[in-house]
Amino acid sequence: MASDNKSGLICSMCGSRSSASQPVVRVFEGLNLCTDCIAFIDNARDTQLKQQKTSKKGEKTKNSIPKPQEIKKFLDQYVIGQDSAKKYLSVAVYNHYKRINQNIDDDVDIEKSNIIMVGPTGTGKTLLAKSIAKLLDVPFTIVDATVLTEAGYVGEDIESLLTRLLQACDYDVEKAQRGIVFIDEIDKIARKSDNPSITRDVSGEGVQQGLLKLLEGSVVLVPPNGGRKHPEQKMIAVDTKNILFICGGAFDGIERKIASRLNTHVVGYGHDESGRKKKRENLMKYVLPMDLKSFGLIPEIIGRLPILTSLDPLDKEALRRILTEPKNAITRQYKKLFELDGVDLEFTEEALDLIVDKAVEFKLGARGLRSIVETVMIDAMFDVPSIKTKKFVVDAEFVKEQLEKAHFEKTTIKD
Repeated sequence: MASDNKSGLICSMCGSRSSASQPVVRVFEGLNLCTDCIAFIDNARDTQLKQQKTSKKGEKTKNSIPKPQEIKKFLDQYVIGQDSAKKYLSVAVYNHYKRINQNIDDDVDIEKSNIIMVGPTGTGKTLLAKSIAKLLDVPFTIVDATVLTEAGYVGEDIESLLTRLLQACDYDVEKAQRGIVFIDEIDKIARKSDNPSITRDVSGEGVQQGLLKLLEGSVVLVPPNGGRKHPEQKMIAVDTKNILFICGGAFDGIERKIASRLNTHVVGYGHDESGRKKKRENLMKYVLPMDLKSFGLIPEIIGRLPILTSLDPLDKEALRRILTEPKNAITRQYKKLFELDGVDLEFTEEALDLIVDKAVEFKLGARGLRSIVETVMIDAMFDVPSIKTKKFVVDAEFVKEQLEKAHFEKTTIKD
């Protein structure tokens, strides 16, 4: 159909004649195309490639969803114990994957299963979140609730916590809307009393009210660079409907509220003293939503965190395992540091037991282990790189000497 004549080429697709405003280009012998038809073909090609890419990505994501047992097995490599919390977390993450990849073909709307983890400091709440981040192929970020304040006050707006999620996926809004946010120190935004505040509580109840719309799911305007909002700033609209929120907090002192509810102080004859003592030692496992309300979380936010799980306090055996077993165990980290200097570092069993005893004494959990080992190793890390040695052994005598030098004196800590 296309032919050369005095007026120029004719488009093989639409039949239009070449002109100054719409030139026709000879692609090859027998095929001439105008600029409009070339643009149409380009758009059709791009659309088809995008659909193929999305389809392949959907198949890949569906096939690569880690099962709950696989997620827990992965977490076991990094976190000692806490089996209950791992199960809750594994199921919630797995269901989150299924929920965002489902084909909506009926009227059943699966709601989010936001989680709140309660446990003493140093029991592994943040480590669980960081370990999950290594496994996931969805955007993941950890934010601290302590910096948040109600809009208009010093601090960061509630919406700014989504800025971190956007940054984690290079500001790809579609990806961010399928991500996971871990809010640490959630207990620090508890209101100051169990009664509704009659004055401004801008870093407590005010923040909780602001978090409601994020947790439940709504379109939120997010400042791209975080911090405060101002009228001239360009905002990014993010729908939080498919964002999973995991909250964690120590809730220091909530044991008293749990004990009061359980009435663990028994008066009279025939009561089981040993059973009562054991119950007091780990009251966290009896935590209920009503205890969080008594602590200072508002009922609305508790309702949007339907899954409640607790972490057990670390006993001596767990602390001992934490020192050596995980992939990122503290002793392995120091061995790696010495290995980079060509030195083989070795900890004796007696030295490890002494470190654990001191950590139990100061009741600082796994974080206490790190500070104690750092105190023990500081002189060795200062001296060893400058001396010619191939092996360095940390024994009980060395640990005791270093702790005495650092004034880690015996202290009696009352319950």
